[in-house]
Amino acid sequence: MSLAPRAVLVHRATEYEELVARHGSHGQAAFFLSSRGQDLHEVAERHHRAHRTLAEVAAAVPLAWRQARVERTDLDRFLFAPQDVVVVVGQDGLVANTAKYLAGQPVIGFDTDPGRNPGVLVRHRAADAATLLRSASTARADELTMVEAVADDTQRLVALNEIYLGAAGHQTARYRLGLDGDRGAVEPQASSGVLVGTGTGATGWLRSVWQERNSTLGLPRPTEDRLLWFVREAWPSPATGTSLVAGELSAAGRLCLTVESERLVAFGDGVEADALELVRGQTVRVGRCEERLRLVR
Repeated sequence: MSLAPRAVLVHRATEYEELVARHGSHGQAAFFLSSRGQDLHEVAERHHRAHRTLAEVAAAVPLAWRQARVERTDLDRFLFAPQDVVVVVGQDGLVANTAKYLAGQPVIGFDTDPGRNPGVLVRHRAADAATLLRSASTARADELTMVEAVADDTQRLVALNEIYLGAAGHQTARYRLGLDGDRGAVEPQASSGVLVGTGTGATGWLRSVWQERNSTLGLPRPTEDRLLWFVREAWPSPATGTSLVAGELSAAGRLCLTVESERLVAFGDGVEADALELVRGQTVRVGRCEERLRLVR
């Protein structure tokens, strides 16, 4: 007998909860903010809205279904099952944080603070939860392109928005950069790191770099098999160049980086705590990931 579907509700601690945990009590947190000309009331209101949304979505899960909850900090220890329906309740970034741990499960994003969040990935309201959950397995979904980095020691990192490669702390990184299939041409560089992003990432960090550069490269769509990459603040010197600082990768294209610093890192979607550690002499290849994120429309 097959098991009933399981709804996995993904959420994160609110700003209010983090403040109270840091200062010990509501009163202490309120005093800390008021002494700096800020008010805890707005933060507390967002906290209550987030919890109301989570409770409303949880109540909409069909009675016959199983249900689990996972906090963002525990995602790397949670085992998702193939039949799960993943329900993200929070901000757009929480969908990106969850994506790397999935393998084709449908994802439904619910916005806890409409009007404050862009709502690019958390597209739905809690009032629609019952209908969306019942039809999750057959609902139309966007297949969002993801990016991966694979090191020569088999370390692998997957991200929905972008992957950053550089020095921890964003100091100067030294490496050799090239493209697969470019007849072995590489350029030694010293820079603030390399950013490789998807069409979903084109609404965030990737777009800010693209805009700052006045780039003529077309931003990819979220479902498009195309990535953009940029070298941040490349430094010209007798030993390092700046001719290979931006480009696009097709579905089969790979950007290759060989480390020439003592230690570099690669992390995805801004989560530096979950990074690949790369040492001198190692090579990492970055390109489109075969897996996609199934985001319910």
